[in-house]
Amino acid sequence: MIKFLLKGIFRDRSRSLFPFLTVAVGVMLTVFLYCYIKGAESNFIESSARFSTGHVKVMSRAYAAEADQNPNELAYIGVKSLLGELRQEFPEMIWTPRIRFGGLLDIPDETGETRSQGPVAGLAVDLFGSESPERLILDIEKAVQSGNPPRKPGEILVSADLASTLDVRPGDTATLISSTMNGSLAMANFTVAGTIRFGVTAMDRGAVLADLRDIQEALDMEDAAGEILGFDQDFIYRDRDAEDMAGRFNALREAEGGEFLPVMVTLKSQSGLADLLAMMGMFSSVVVVIFVAAMSIVLWNAGLMGSLRRYGEIGVRLAMGEDKAHLYRSLIAESMLIAIFGTIAGTAVGVAIAYYIQVHGIDISSLMKSSSLMITDVLRAQVTPLSFVIGFMPGLGATFIGTSISGIGIYRRKTSTLMKELEA
Repeated sequence: MIKFLLKGIFRDRSRSLFPFLTVAVGVMLTVFLYCYIKGAESNFIESSARFSTGHVKVMSRAYAAEADQNPNELAYIGVKSLLGELRQEFPEMIWTPRIRFGGLLDIPDETGETRSQGPVAGLAVDLFGSESPERLILDIEKAVQSGNPPRKPGEILVSADLASTLDVRPGDTATLISSTMNGSLAMANFTVAGTIRFGVTAMDRGAVLADLRDIQEALDMEDAAGEILGFDQDFIYRDRDAEDMAGRFNALREAEGGEFLPVMVTLKSQSGLADLLAMMGMFSSVVVVIFVAAMSIVLWNAGLMGSLRRYGEIGVRLAMGEDKAHLYRSLIAESMLIAIFGTIAGTAVGVAIAYYIQVHGIDISSLMKSSSLMITDVLRAQVTPLSFVIGFMPGLGATFIGTSISGIGIYRRKTSTLMKELEA
């Protein structure tokens, strides 16, 4: 029977071409949009983890309550000891301390007077530790646009946009004006080693990258840090593992009181990321549902048109004694064969387009000028194993629904009037 249906499909393209194109285009759009959303989600998770949240983050309880304000007066004291505990308790993770700070960056002229000045959002990381993972995590060597990465204490990197605004060049002196952990005024001189561009607008607007020990000294934060970030060895975020780890860490310290005791939080539990990532996941489902509904309606109408065109053919087959149920099933089988070919073609084209964007990316920097999201300026799609099968849901589902509804008309044909219909 399948051989008979295939002959009919290939010999009479008028009955198969439009449904084939409908399925192929719908599947192609479904696959491409799914890959694009997965790419945006992966981009957002990776950028947030690298620059802000880690896969898990350890802070003092007081700091965690106001983490969005980066309150260094509530930072955890005793970082070296806590790092040792974390590395012993969770050896499968990479742990690194950081300090986030704000202030003014003052650029003096030849006489020592202020030439330019601007607000900065600083990030202090361990730049010189022999086992520090920060240069790899932040990809500093690749991100440096001019000058060099810091090679000795007292050197900083300034974001390229901020450097352009303040007219700063590698080798210039810059004075950081901020506040210490105890609330007093802090002033420290640094040498600008180079300019940097991370490709993340939220970081590139006004970021300063400094060594952790330099900032600890400048802000009176000896053996203190605002946060300790944890990363999986392969730098892939796994929500279930992160939740389990945070639960075990917090359970051991739950009975202990004190607002300055450490607490561990996961990437998704920070800054409303759980809601944002859930929304991205919902978009993937909505895309599939929309295309299933739209394609079902189109294929239903196509089936009705095909039934009108093949009205005589169906009548002859019924007059020859073919069972209505068998005829109905054969029409569905025929449409499903068309759907399989259309789905395969649509999936191939959709994956090809998504792969091209995965490799080359789309520059969205013009849309991110005022964004505070940790997402790179070049957005890429992501082809996953599911990308090769997700198109079968709208492709086969919509075809089955559309043909099933349009084919119901077969049961409304009355055998007693078939001869009159054929004579007419």
